[in-house]
Amino acid sequence: DRDVTGVQTCALPISGKYGIGIISLGSMSNEGLTALPTQWAFAEKAAKENGTTVDRKNWRVLLNWHIAETREKAIEEAKHGLMRWHNQYIHGTLQRPGSVAFKSPEEAIEMVALAPGSASVVGTPDDLVKMIKSVHEKSGGFGHFVGFVHDWANPENTFRSWDLEARYVMPEINGYVTKLRESERHLQVNRAVFDRAGQAIMAKIMADKDAAEALKVTNAPRLAAAAAQVPKEIGNKQEAAE
Repeated sequence: DRDVTGVQTCALPISGKYGIGIISLGSMSNEGLTALPTQWAFAEKAAKENGTTVDRKNWRVLLNWHIAETREKAIEEAKHGLMRWHNQYIHGTLQRPGSVAFKSPEEAIEMVALAPGSASVVGTPDDLVKMIKSVHEKSGGFGHFVGFVHDWANPENTFRSWDLEARYVMPEINGYVTKLRESERHLQVNRAVFDRAGQAIMAKIMADKDAAEALKVTNAPRLAAAAAQVPKEIGNKQEAAE
């Protein structure tokens, strides 16, 4: 596959002209993120003018994040590195128009990751899931989100952030846990059905003398609990048979 990488207003027309995918870098800024909903039209317009086609599934959106088990932990791990990254790289090296050097790590976190419409996430896996879904909805849809590799946190905490993303964010975004939740809900709603099934099984066991004796010495808590739920008449029949 071929992709063009760049700021939306420049790269999307090129993507449309040649009918290739794109990675949007502008989404890393608050302004670029806000502009995403209108940007895809540039690619569609260029594609129409040049007789090509573009597909949102080939649109990749670059995002920034650092996540941890709690929001407070993520902030503590990333705030100093985030301030350094912004002041030295975004403001100092790239000299991004409109950028202002932050005066404290707390200000850096607030402006980059916590303020409404922020382009970055410093928080929990749930915070990142919420942000990705929001960007996907507001943009009209894209094929992939891509994480920007930075050094806001130390190597150990950075690795842990990516591990959490792989364990909890990707499965949620890709719908891998949808059926699991549906199954869980089905079990909760139909608990009585499963209880009756368990009682029927135990009734069969208790009706067999050898199986009933074996059950008395079992160490399985589930079987013991299920046996306790067997209707008394079944137990009485077993005692009579003995």
